[in-house]
Amino acid sequence: MAERKGLLIALEGIDGTGKSTLQTALAEALRTAGWTVCCSREPTAGVHGQRLREAARVQRLAPEEEVELLLADRREHVEQLIAPALARGEAVILDRYYYSTAAYQGAAGLDPAELIKLNETIAPRPDLVVILDLPPEQALQRIAGRGQATDEFERIDNLRRARAIFLALQGPQFLVLDARQATERSVVEVLEVVRVAGFTGVEGPGPRA
Repeated sequence: MAERKGLLIALEGIDGTGKSTLQTALAEALRTAGWTVCCSREPTAGVHGQRLREAARVQRLAPEEEVELLLADRREHVEQLIAPALARGEAVILDRYYYSTAAYQGAAGLDPAELIKLNETIAPRPDLVVILDLPPEQALQRIAGRGQATDEFERIDNLRRARAIFLALQGPQFLVLDARQATERSVVEVLEVVRVAGFTGVEGPGPRA
């Protein structure tokens, strides 16, 4: 992993895998370890992200239109939050990042590899990408159990295609975790990868100088 002042972790996976739960627990663990932590999510609450969320509840846009909005939303996210936090040496934990674009817009017919390549022209690569994996049937059960209505992205066939794309991602920065295991166990596994990568010291974790 490239040397950098801060730490960027992206939590990925299909809907219902527990990304927000893991984000909260991981942030607490990193703060205990001495980090200043910045948590965020994509799409953001900005104008482009809101338009995407509204469309998902009613009728999805064409994949190309979704990508345009995602890119605009991500540019603002990087400029206003992600890049400044990393420059300050903080740990940034994202609930979704551009690998979700590759998975969901890839599931709609676009080329996942090209989507990743395009996004990496505007967004910093994560130091670690945690993919929470769960069969789509169980993911939908979780969503229903929370009393939430599904949107256009959460159709079973779409989730199956998106999951396959997530699991096809390869590289040293990817960590696939079983989303059925306890959150505490997932936190331990993530922190071990972070420590081995050199972001935390043996004597005591914390941001590097």
